[in-house]
Amino acid sequence: MSLADQVLAVNDDLPIRTDKPVHSGKVRSVYWLTEADSRRLIIEKGYDVPTDTPLAIMVISDRISAFDCIWTGEGGMRGVPGKGAALNAVSNHWFKLFKEQGLADSHILDIPHPFVWIVQKAQPVMIEAICRQYITGSMWRAYEKGERDFCGIELPVGLSRDSKLPELLQTPSTKGILKGIPDVPEADDVNITRKNIVDNFQAFNFKSVDDIALYEKLLTQGFDVISDALGKLDQIFVDTKFEFGYVKDKAGNDKLIYMDEVGTPDSSRIWDGEQYRAGKVVENSKEGFRQLLLSHFPDPDILLNKERMEEREALARDNELPANVLMQVSKTYTDIAEKITGEKIVLSDNPKAEIIKILKTQYQLVD
Repeated sequence: MSLADQVLAVNDDLPIRTDKPVHSGKVRSVYWLTEADSRRLIIEKGYDVPTDTPLAIMVISDRISAFDCIWTGEGGMRGVPGKGAALNAVSNHWFKLFKEQGLADSHILDIPHPFVWIVQKAQPVMIEAICRQYITGSMWRAYEKGERDFCGIELPVGLSRDSKLPELLQTPSTKGILKGIPDVPEADDVNITRKNIVDNFQAFNFKSVDDIALYEKLLTQGFDVISDALGKLDQIFVDTKFEFGYVKDKAGNDKLIYMDEVGTPDSSRIWDGEQYRAGKVVENSKEGFRQLLLSHFPDPDILLNKERMEEREALARDNELPANVLMQVSKTYTDIAEKITGEKIVLSDNPKAEIIKILKTQYQLVD
């Protein structure tokens, strides 16, 4: 069996019963279940949601995206072995910890397979909730150019690259293109201020202005829970992105929950503590892959400049990366997941066949 066979690259063609189009993102695909199947599963499995809640099957893939493009490798490798299972395992671990510590629920109701979540429909808050403990990445690039105002927060002078910030900062940006909000450009992923959110809370899908303080609290608490746990493993939680949404509880009331993924090597930067103390940044997250791409191609501006998207897409399409590069990324993902969860990430011989079998025999979702 080749490594390419163990990679789940295409995840939008599973024979799951659905009467809606499959939504396929960069990494995950979402299959909305029929009303009848949603209701049946809620009753059969005892999920703690109203019986008319729409459910979906969310299947992760091993695809790797960076700079808004999907990258592939030589020898037919359409993704990174172990990446999907590692990402889900890390998210599952943190979501469970959040619930145990009384923070908030997530959208996940069930985990039939390492690649699969059964989720309840959530109404997303249109904010990428970003928290930063160190100055690096886009914040450092802006700071180096002389910018001191970041998402309405005044940064002190004299900070050095990759240094710890005086306090944990929340630097939100837009999720998707939001139209008609004063002072907010109509573009995906643009930095916004707290004032932007408060003045236009409904446009960002908040049910009430009070929920802004709740999302900020859940963001900080979630960050601290992960940061403390990683600290015990001598890993530094540098920055991360959370997403929030609303679901109905059993009584039909709205509640704010964590959704998407949390604290993963895709959504966060994680540094090795020992190496950092020795003056070296070693990335245990996707940032290492991004840096590798920047040094791999002769003109890194193509990857950083949004005006050059066509060239960037051609670069990703026409350049298969060396297999050893993707295997190094695989090691980064599986190593950090095993460290966090304390459990081995096992590569499936045929993940697609396994998923279909489980969803057919245990959930009756495949005809």
